[in-house]
Amino acid sequence: MADYIWSPTRDLIEQANVTRLMRKLGYVVPADKPDKTAEEARSFVRRSQKHIEWFWQEALADLGLVWSKPYSRVLDASLGHAWANWFIGGETNIALNCVDRWAGSGSHLPSPGKEVPDPRTALVSETEDGIVRQFTFAQLDENVCRVANALKACGVQRGDCVACYMPMVAEVVFAMLATQKIGAIFVPIFSGYAPPAVRERLEDAEVKVLFTADGSMRRGQPFSIKEAADEAVKGLACVKHVIVYERLMAPGAADRVSGKDKPEALLPPCPMQAGRDLWWSEIVGKQPPSCPTESMPALAPALMIYTSGTTGKPKGTVHTHAGCLAQMSKELGYNFDVRRGDVFWWFSDIGWMMGPWEIIGCLFHGVTLVVFEGAPNFPNPDRVWDMVERHKVTHLGISPTAVRMLIRSGNEWADKHPMPSLRMLGSTGEPWDPESYMWFFEHIGKRRCPVINISGGTDIVGCFLAPLPIMPLKAASLQSAGLGMDIDVFNEEGKPVMDEVGYLVCKQPAPSMTRSLWKNDAKYLETYWSKFPEVWNHGDWAKVDKDGDWFLFGRADDTLKIAGRRVGPGEIEAALIEHPAVSEAAAIGVPDKIKGQDVVCFVVLHRGRGYEESENLRKELIEQVVGALGKVDRPKNVMFVDDLPKTRSAKILRRLIQKKYLGEQNLGDLSSVANPDALEAVAKAR
Repeated sequence: MADYIWSPTRDLIEQANVTRLMRKLGYVVPADKPDKTAEEARSFVRRSQKHIEWFWQEALADLGLVWSKPYSRVLDASLGHAWANWFIGGETNIALNCVDRWAGSGSHLPSPGKEVPDPRTALVSETEDGIVRQFTFAQLDENVCRVANALKACGVQRGDCVACYMPMVAEVVFAMLATQKIGAIFVPIFSGYAPPAVRERLEDAEVKVLFTADGSMRRGQPFSIKEAADEAVKGLACVKHVIVYERLMAPGAADRVSGKDKPEALLPPCPMQAGRDLWWSEIVGKQPPSCPTESMPALAPALMIYTSGTTGKPKGTVHTHAGCLAQMSKELGYNFDVRRGDVFWWFSDIGWMMGPWEIIGCLFHGVTLVVFEGAPNFPNPDRVWDMVERHKVTHLGISPTAVRMLIRSGNEWADKHPMPSLRMLGSTGEPWDPESYMWFFEHIGKRRCPVINISGGTDIVGCFLAPLPIMPLKAASLQSAGLGMDIDVFNEEGKPVMDEVGYLVCKQPAPSMTRSLWKNDAKYLETYWSKFPEVWNHGDWAKVDKDGDWFLFGRADDTLKIAGRRVGPGEIEAALIEHPAVSEAAAIGVPDKIKGQDVVCFVVLHRGRGYEESENLRKELIEQVVGALGKVDRPKNVMFVDDLPKTRSAKILRRLIQKKYLGEQNLGDLSSVANPDALEAVAKAR
């Protein structure tokens, strides 16, 4: 157990949701014998992987997923794994499970919800300028129904696409659930995308109605969103209506503009196109607060999320009512162990899958959800930690990149916040380096909270890898395969390997896997099912160590091949970040006549720790990589930059760094780049 940094307490094991399920299924889970519990849990995970129909049948019954029409069979894979059909004959709806049953509005369906509306808080929304609003489940239901009726008034029908291009405010939650309630398909779009990227998605999905806002706030200053939305929909025949939420007109908004205290500080009223544009307060506000929920076939599309367009045309991943409910309820319930009374906050935009994931997962379990519009370090570096204490957050999720950014401000900003309400930490999006992981564990979790480090993707709206809180954790690990996810690590020949880096694959289907790609079956088969027959290739490098613990090493398509040896950039970056001078790192491959490829690294220094750029430090960092990985992986150079280009979900854009460094002119769609100035810094570093 020397490598493990955290072990579950007796109380946690005894009270955990997954303990309840395991005991129902005949497993012995002794709370006073954590080693025996871990052994039983690993056995349960393996069984769930091998017998997926058995697992999903038992898990969804335990979790209490509500069906408006029961299914007759869990799985039909007769057409092959790529075209697997789940929950044959069953009907349900995301809104039925996430809103109706708590608000007491599901009585019109065969499986009614609670008879009395739940008085607890369903949603807490905080804007960057500090406006906090709270909604009970009954109030959530009323708002969702009003929006649903507004969509119907706009002509939206079952199967139509409705998009959302808004900041992360409460109205995003209402818009998503209302769209799904009436059987339409919700298309979330990053609030920071430029008009061409927004238009591409709207046109591809043939979106009928677009939700947007007049504007939002960024570091104390207002900015327009409606202008970008207008440019995106200009001349687009499919968009019949644009519903505009009055974010900058919200009560008190003008008084919170940084350095100003007059209403004139806000942007002038945005232009509205007659017949197309509708104010939220007018079209939604006048609707009745009740609306029937459509009973939808299990595999009816409910959510379409586009993958990033930085490396080519974005792909629409399609997710169903039952698939979303099954995967998200399982992960929130068993991996994050949510319970009534918990307060869950994942720092995310609606355009990243973690936005819909947390909304559906939390509200399915009747757990309070927090959404936040602003930056994690404004107006002070402790904004996140302060919010955790003010809202009594029990579960906090954030990306490793965001954590590394917050580390730069110094320990004192985190250490002055005890955050006693926290009991679980979450992370996803990229591999951890051990130093940043331990800072998160020690300074935020205070060594008492497990880090539930999960990994999956937009294409499965869930996780292939996800720790269980009744098992011990190693630093920077993902601990375990997700329940019901038959994953493995394959080498290039398609053979399973142990304690060796290889391809992360899934050998059987899962209910949340994308239902092809929107209008592109051929691309779907090529992307996920072509490398290994009947096996989903996820495109990540992974390893299972001798103890059965899982680790990730970045995207396989970012792999470097140096002198015939494959190495993931994440391994090199982790070696660099172990040095106390380095805050962030990116490793790219560059052509080399002898090795085929060589390595060039870009690092961001911890300026607050007194480190400055120097030739000696450059040599020291090169030797740091050699010491960790060997001479064959010695970087050709280490470049110092002030920032690394990232997506708005904080993923480092290695391929754009590579293109910029190599002087390529065609960089593709840059609208998802949160900090384009960082690309220019890369060019200057050449």
